[in-house]
Amino acid sequence: MTFIQDEKEPEMAITSNPIEQVPPLSRGEAAALAAVENTRVVELMRSLRPEEWSKADCPAWDVRAMASHVLGGMEAFATFPEFVHQMRVAARAAGDSPFIDRMTAVQVRERANLTPDEVVERLAEVGPRVARSRQRVPSLLRRMPMKEEVGGIEETWRMGYLLDVILTRDTWMHRVDIARATGRALVLTPDHDGRLVADVVAEWARRHGRPFTLSLEGPAGGVYTSGAGGEAIALDPVEFCRILSGRGQGTGLLTQQVPF
Repeated sequence: MTFIQDEKEPEMAITSNPIEQVPPLSRGEAAALAAVENTRVVELMRSLRPEEWSKADCPAWDVRAMASHVLGGMEAFATFPEFVHQMRVAARAAGDSPFIDRMTAVQVRERANLTPDEVVERLAEVGPRVARSRQRVPSLLRRMPMKEEVGGIEETWRMGYLLDVILTRDTWMHRVDIARATGRALVLTPDHDGRLVADVVAEWARRHGRPFTLSLEGPAGGVYTSGAGGEAIALDPVEFCRILSGRGQGTGLLTQQVPF
């Protein structure tokens, strides 16, 4: 997989960022990032040749399955009836797999009859709409607790965290997956991908709570520090995120998972 930098943006020098100075995503910023990411994943899928939809970077999911999941996830949060439908079908599904896995299976199965062109066109239609609708979810619902598992440990999230952070990370990571599976160049820019990666780094740092110096090279990278001493880690920013998501293997502080 190769990486390309958006020609509209000049390359930025890597600067040192104390981790406590990385701000959390605001609600408006999260919506803007979602809109850009939803557009980029559509652009990548639209560029694929028919035979590339059957390629895979992980054995369980080919490009078509990833695309169906991304589409299903966006459609679930674009309209309340579709969200309720997916939740109900997943709740009735047999087996003891995690609920999110059953919901993902519903998304893929119910879109299996779509052609690649139909998947792309539905993504192009729903992407801008869901970025806006997620921002308009009332505060009462955004505070609603939900149970999720990270690294084998059950956590309690707020719905706002899912809406603002996780759903965009999920789409971003599947764009990475598709680029790797097809050998396509991955568009990375400092203000978009760099901001998403910085937010991942900040959460990773909060979760393990230990000193470190992290050097991530490229347009989505930066140098992040916390405390004195600690591990010195140098990685590609995409590979860093893949490791934290469980797609790659890490040691030391890189064994601390972050949800995507």
